[in-house]
Amino acid sequence: MNKPATPNSFRTGPDEQGMFGIFGGRFVAETLMPLILDLERHWNEVKNDPEFRAELTGLSTHYAGRPSKLYFAEGLTRHLREVSSAKGLGGGAKVYFKREDLNHTGSHKINNCLGQILLAKRMGKKRIIAETGAGQHGVASATVAARFGFPCVVYMGATDVARQSPNVFRMKLLGAEVRPVTAGHGTLKDAMNEALRDWVTNVEDTYYLIGTAAGPHPYPELVRDFQSVIGSEARAQILEQEGRLPDTIIAAVGGGSNAIGLFHPFLDDKEVRIIGIEAGGRGLDGIEHCASMNAGAPGVLHGNRTYLLQNADGQIMDGHSISAGLDYPGVGPEHSWLRDSGRVEYVPVLDDEALEAFKLTTRVEGIIPALESAHAIAHAVKIVPDMDKDQIVIVNLSGRGDKDVHTVASMLGMEI
Repeated sequence: MNKPATPNSFRTGPDEQGMFGIFGGRFVAETLMPLILDLERHWNEVKNDPEFRAELTGLSTHYAGRPSKLYFAEGLTRHLREVSSAKGLGGGAKVYFKREDLNHTGSHKINNCLGQILLAKRMGKKRIIAETGAGQHGVASATVAARFGFPCVVYMGATDVARQSPNVFRMKLLGAEVRPVTAGHGTLKDAMNEALRDWVTNVEDTYYLIGTAAGPHPYPELVRDFQSVIGSEARAQILEQEGRLPDTIIAAVGGGSNAIGLFHPFLDDKEVRIIGIEAGGRGLDGIEHCASMNAGAPGVLHGNRTYLLQNADGQIMDGHSISAGLDYPGVGPEHSWLRDSGRVEYVPVLDDEALEAFKLTTRVEGIIPALESAHAIAHAVKIVPDMDKDQIVIVNLSGRGDKDVHTVASMLGMEI
């Protein structure tokens, strides 16, 4: 595929049809098109509405706990500098964590959910549905539904229900109904399929609160805009703490909302290297991974055109990741566009590498990261020792790892 022309700004998309170059769009059933167009109309009304923004800012500050901290990871930096010294490398950059794990509900997901619940309220909807993989979006959706008095149904793959039982319990405590999905491999893709079926069936009163920067337009745009608070804060915070922009920023990419939230405010800063981390699973030689941009091809899934894991007949394949939140065979369309434009690098990290980063961060920082975030940290562990001491890396710590302790214990052959 020919590399697209470099745009004047990487922050301008999508176009009126919801396209980021050849990616994105609205590939939905005719029944859903009026809902999508109505959602787009309301989104266009509220996105620059000072009253809407003020309400969202107030909730983000007083309910969710923003701004999240930009934390100098001194223990990890020291460890990686010791590695650098032992190998005679560059000295080792300073590592900062953007602490989205400190938000209410324990991840970045609350940013998007607060924005969308306010949008649902504006639209007069009476019922919330959502899909979830790792359960963090399900918890955040159930949380905002409880806060605003909406009934909430969360679709979750049966495989993920089993490996994320603490989050399932949290959702139920919050009053949500969790519906396990047994189709396919019982993971995030299958949960999203069921949520879309529900939406088609209940078009009048239901709002579909999508959890990632994928789906039909305008979802990739509005999720990105709600999550861009991450990058906007990080940009201001690093300028305040270091007096300059970082050399490199890193975030894990499943569907891609935490990553596009960090990346977007930095996209036009040419001196900042931007790296997205895909789930390499057990390796890209087989099919047990979720690295759609490294080992997939463009296709259509869940209402948008993007990079997907698919076979020669175009059938979507079920990928694998140790992390339930990265276990998705596609990616948000803006990431696909950024990949082809060359502005963002996308790199796979294996299960074992993420597990080691999970253990290392816990030991040297006293922070238990989500397995999703551990993928991003794992890549920092690879590149930081070869960087200079005056360089700076920001890693998006998108969530805390409480939800993953059972998975990690099982991987380590332990019982809780």
